Amino acid sequence: MRNVFRNLPSVNQLLDSAPLKKMVESVNHRVVVDGVRTFLDELRDQVSTTTEDVVIPTAHELAEKIAKWLATEERPYLRPVINATGIILHTGLGRAPLAKPAIDAMNEIADGYASVEVDLATGNRGQRTKSVERLLCELTGAEAAAVVNNNAGATLLTLSAIASGKEVIVSRGQLIEIGGSYRLPKVMECSGAILREVGTTNKTHESDYEDAINEETGALLKVHPSNFEVVGFTKSVSLKEMVRIASAHRLPVIDDIGSGALVDFSKYGLTDEPIAAESIRDGADVILFSGDKLVGGPQCGIICGKKIWIEKILKNPLMRALRVDKITLAALATTLGLYRNLEQAEQKIPLLRMLSMPVENLKLRAEKLAGQIGHLDCIDSCEVVEEASMLGGGSLPTQTIPTWCVAITANGSSIDQFAAKLRNSTPSVIGRVQKERLLLDLRTISPAQDLHLVTAFEHLDSGENR
Repeated sequence: MRNVFRNLPSVNQLLDSAPLKKMVESVNHRVVVDGVRTFLDELRDQVSTTTEDVVIPTAHELAEKIAKWLATEERPYLRPVINATGIILHTGLGRAPLAKPAIDAMNEIADGYASVEVDLATGNRGQRTKSVERLLCELTGAEAAAVVNNNAGATLLTLSAIASGKEVIVSRGQLIEIGGSYRLPKVMECSGAILREVGTTNKTHESDYEDAINEETGALLKVHPSNFEVVGFTKSVSLKEMVRIASAHRLPVIDDIGSGALVDFSKYGLTDEPIAAESIRDGADVILFSGDKLVGGPQCGIICGKKIWIEKILKNPLMRALRVDKITLAALATTLGLYRNLEQAEQKIPLLRMLSMPVENLKLRAEKLAGQIGHLDCIDSCEVVEEASMLGGGSLPTQTIPTWCVAITANGSSIDQFAAKLRNSTPSVIGRVQKERLLLDLRTISPAQDLHLVTAFEHLDSGENR
């Protein structure tokens, strides 16, 4: 065994090899040295525990193995991905891509100092969400607004500020659970508010709310069940009716609309998604929604409503714990500004651009893509098929949007193995596996990414990504 170890090249010998010299240039000397030592230690452990004869690779062969291992280890966990799944707001892939003007605004603000909490007109300390409040009020009709890190945070903060120690009345059919162990009853418990369920899973009446109100009631809460639907023998209470009931008892109504549309999405073939401005018009005291879903902006939770309640929310200690940074504010302000002109918004906000993309354009792109990759050896069959995309992000789970896809079967590997190779390619490509085929949905692929997609397949075919 000692002789085998003697045949192992030294760290310096390995560092002098071409593969590792190249790694030193792309990473740095210390990282490569540590990597070489770790690799050699693991190799010694393997040799020590095996009962079989061991053949030690040459110094060059070993250097190549170490370089390949280091390249894999040093690859960032968070990397750009071409989303070919057809799920527009894919939570695992970061939901809505940002508009180019929003990215430019982030770069500009990130590059130096910014007037985050300084009122430049007076020189006094300012409120950091003032940079977006005016636009939010303009677009929703609210009296005031605030922004926190996400909509779960907005819900927690609002309940804590308005109804801590008080009962909050919610329809049993709206006690939602979404991804990441988010359960409304648990959030309410953390906020200090006390859950008061009314109605049944499928039916809640006006009288259920009226009968539940007492001296311990702090608010009425309406929650949009974004990620599921109850159909059939059902009854729910409208926001207007909830406002009428609450007003009679001088109680606030909180309307958590979830994804938070600023425009009517029925024009894109998607119906029944609450619109922020309509909720304000119908009398909600506070509305809550996400910034990174149907708004198409950065991850954040938006709170709009009557000034008396927003001021109370801003004074709550949780506001500081959940506040957003200057980069988020820059991206959100720019995204909201684009909504002043819907035609402009549809051109510049990727979410709206994907939804408004004519299906004929998608078919033409799919046909072109199939022609560019169909001849590759790694592909057994490649055809253009009519399919359906989904909005995703917990929004409208039963509704789909017409699209066109390239459907691929692999040559020499299972479709799951083929999909895994594409995920780990450069660029990374994630499609959806359906009926033993890999579908590349053109609706969620930006036209600017079409050539990058072809490159990923060409690299896979040449073996560069194996």
